[in-house]
Amino acid sequence: MVEREITAIPPLTPAERSVVESHSLLNLYNVVRGELTNLGVLLAENENLFAAALDACDRRVARVAAAGTALADAVRDQEFESIVHLEIEARLDQFPARRTDPEVHTSISNLDSFLWILHVRTLEFSARAAAPGRWVQLNAADLVADFQEWFRGLEQFSHGRLHFVYNLALQGPRDTYVDLCFEGRHGGLIRIPAVLKDVLRDLVANARKYTAPGGQLRAALHCGADGVRIAVDDTGRGIPAEEIESVVGFGRRGSNVGDVRSLGAGCGLTKAFLVTRELGGRFWIASAVGRGTRVRLHIPAESGPGPADASLLG
Repeated sequence: MVEREITAIPPLTPAERSVVESHSLLNLYNVVRGELTNLGVLLAENENLFAAALDACDRRVARVAAAGTALADAVRDQEFESIVHLEIEARLDQFPARRTDPEVHTSISNLDSFLWILHVRTLEFSARAAAPGRWVQLNAADLVADFQEWFRGLEQFSHGRLHFVYNLALQGPRDTYVDLCFEGRHGGLIRIPAVLKDVLRDLVANARKYTAPGGQLRAALHCGADGVRIAVDDTGRGIPAEEIESVVGFGRRGSNVGDVRSLGAGCGLTKAFLVTRELGGRFWIASAVGRGTRVRLHIPAESGPGPADASLLG
């Protein structure tokens, strides 16, 4: 595969920058919207049944381009959750016979899971806004468990289309094999810039999105004396060689993935690159069409002594 170090991308407008910083929230608003649409079809064959909740999703998506507004929306996540839950209850009262439908129950359970994840992401987003560049200490096993829970959420949202396994011997023809390896210098503890957890999630999401069931993806993080190293690779579609540098630009996707549905803004790689550069690091992409993609980054070690507390960022 051709590997290239990415050293620059076209400058972002303030609105694009806000979207990049709010990327994890944007994805979740769209996921919630998609599940509400599905639930409306299940209850009444009406994609717009949950008009108030759908409007709340759309308004939040539209406002992620305004930095202050995106943060203000994020900290009102309980208000958003109430809108969703109140309308679900109202529609269930309208269609009481559907309350016991297993598919309806699954969809509502999915929404509960997504709203909880949104709450966690909101706490992360708010903490980063309050202390940009903050480093946090995490337990590697907890981070693995967090990613496995995220994959379970993807399985739920796919309604049976996706299934992930963590042992290669158990992989079936429609399963995606996932290898997660997170290590630190001192046992199971790792110390990273808080925003890197978001970056790692975005890179894994990209790898999953462009890897068909039956493929493989690997995510690795290592904290050593020289800093933090991350590598994410997959056996997916790959990127045309002449587009490797350009796909890092805001809103850009490879010319060979136009048929793949995306719930984001096409800025996962943009965010990963910008965060890496702002932390003084380096960023590489290796890819080949039909073989897959590998993204690597290196962040220098934290300068000076870290804070005494071992803050865990869920």
